[in-house]
Amino acid sequence: MTLRMSPVRVWRERIPRYRLVGRECKKCGRRHYPPRPACPHCGSRELVDVELPQTGTVETYTVIYTVMDGFRDRAPLVIALVKLDDGTRVLAPITDAEPGEVKTGMRVEAVLRRIRRDGEHGVIAYGVAFRPALFSGRKADSQQQA
Repeated sequence: MTLRMSPVRVWRERIPRYRLVGRECKKCGRRHYPPRPACPHCGSRELVDVELPQTGTVETYTVIYTVMDGFRDRAPLVIALVKLDDGTRVLAPITDAEPGEVKTGMRVEAVLRRIRRDGEHGVIAYGVAFRPALFSGRKADSQQQA
């Protein structure tokens, strides 16, 4: 029996920008996101793509009340610096939460969301955002309790 995946899922999963894929430096071992051609820490170009953890903690955040065209339907917009469980830091929007619900130290998980749309009939751009985690503990902690 052959399993078939929907064309949308195949397309979404084969493109790294729709998953949380960063880079790891072979020289210094540090990870960064988004992927860059050189390590921002040591300058090495010896990098490998790595799938990053999907969960982390909000280190700091800001609420943007005056937003550009294309984002007005999402105002106010919360942008957070998220420290992933492996220590990598990601700057991304917070979704599925009101600004007053977002707190420093809050556990979050990565999700795919619409980032913007170019006009009424234009291309829709998707990207990584974070939402409050379903479980407040780390993934390993919630698995141990099960």
